[in-house]
Amino acid sequence: MIELSPSVLGADLMRLGEEVKRVKELGIGWLHLDHMDGHFVPNISFGPDFVAAIRRESDLFLDVHLMLSHPLAYVPAYVKAGSDLITVHVEAEDDPETTLRAIRESGVKAGISIKPNTPPEAIEHLLPLCDLVLVMTVEPGFGGQGLMDSCVDKLPVLREMIARTGREILLEVDGGVKQENAGKVIAAGADVLVMGTGLFRAKDPAAVVAAVREEARACGR
Repeated sequence: MIELSPSVLGADLMRLGEEVKRVKELGIGWLHLDHMDGHFVPNISFGPDFVAAIRRESDLFLDVHLMLSHPLAYVPAYVKAGSDLITVHVEAEDDPETTLRAIRESGVKAGISIKPNTPPEAIEHLLPLCDLVLVMTVEPGFGGQGLMDSCVDKLPVLREMIARTGREILLEVDGGVKQENAGKVIAAGADVLVMGTGLFRAKDPAAVVAAVREEARACGR
């Protein structure tokens, strides 16, 4: 089954409560929350209090993506805030294995992410600690960018790596995913599609969701 994980960065933050409710009304079970420190990526977003505020009002699966240079120090705060999944970058300055272990030991699902210039092989040794692998298909930091096809090519490679572990690890794609390219991403092996502007700013979000699900069925997913 393919999951959609709408990115709050693409939502109308002045109407965030309504936007979160709309996600649930569309039959979507996930919500993607990007947290940026202005150092690891050239942008700043929200912190753990933001996650906690959404958690109080929603039972959606909170898919938290930490684009931080030092995520380890913030793991306890994001766990306490109510994150269901915390994904960190292999390129961060903290040791990724230590960070992933800290997340898992807190009882939360753990994910590892790679930026566009990072090869899949950089995370192969970390897969036993992961519940999800996130492939960035744009340079992280800002929404509304176009999907990089070269990054989609990493998905079949990662699918093979995951298969060798014998574990159920989700493969997520984030960056420039829209209705018109969702089929290509699903066919390449993605399980979770992060959509920001492609969903929240669509004229008919329900039609986008229906089209993505039809693409998934066409791919036998």
